[in-house]
Amino acid sequence: MDVPLSWQLAKLLVSIGIVLGLSIVAERVSTRVAGLLSGYPLGTAIALFFIGLEISPGFAAESAVFSLAGFTATMALGGGYLLCGRRDGLAGVLMGTTGGLAAWWLASLVLTRFDLDRLSGTLVTLLAIFAFTWLYRHVPETRVTVRHGSSRWKPLVLRAGLATAIVFLVTALAHVLPASWAGMLAAFPISMYPLLVILHLTHGAAPAATVIKHYPAGLGALLCYALCVSLSYATLGLLWGTLAGFAVATLWLLGWMRLQAWHVARQAVGT
Repeated sequence: MDVPLSWQLAKLLVSIGIVLGLSIVAERVSTRVAGLLSGYPLGTAIALFFIGLEISPGFAAESAVFSLAGFTATMALGGGYLLCGRRDGLAGVLMGTTGGLAAWWLASLVLTRFDLDRLSGTLVTLLAIFAFTWLYRHVPETRVTVRHGSSRWKPLVLRAGLATAIVFLVTALAHVLPASWAGMLAAFPISMYPLLVILHLTHGAAPAATVIKHYPAGLGALLCYALCVSLSYATLGLLWGTLAGFAVATLWLLGWMRLQAWHVARQAVGT
């Protein structure tokens, strides 16, 4: 179907706004918080919403089922990027991107060969979260140094453009691919990948590695969102289904952050 210009403009504005907001968090707060927020339903929410708007809510709901397992492929992308993108500068970004995309493709290829449902897709990603969190336990923490001046807007514009291009590519491919691959593409790290590229280019490989390290911890919110919209899109519609998904994801993220604060407090008392 032909996509109205107003929908395309809305997709453009929403994508740019989310990317710029996450970039400011990474520089003003910390890469750790940015990594957690990268797991919040930002890019995936945009992709699934516009897939539902342009194709049908039912197709988007079916795609969301496969997105549940697709987050495992997203973590594989982070792992491939971390292994291959150890050098600073453009060379490191290109090597990391190549390794990350290769890992994402292989993981997606394997996952789409299985007839996954909500339970199996969720369990696959939960196991992957524990595995990647354990593998990343020795990755050092690195904060970025804020750079003032007009030049700081150049990477933000680049990142916004890259993320927006990914959103348009994902939603366009959803028109010609089955729901399984549309779900895998919706789970692609639309907001996290551009963040890695810009942090890597402007601050080196270490801050990008910090984002990758904390990305699995934030995926609980994405799982909650995808599970909720897979159940609600066909019954509540896109608007209310999206709002319900964000409500569930927010509750999970607040609970997770509270648990982390309790754990830190316990450690402080123990020392």
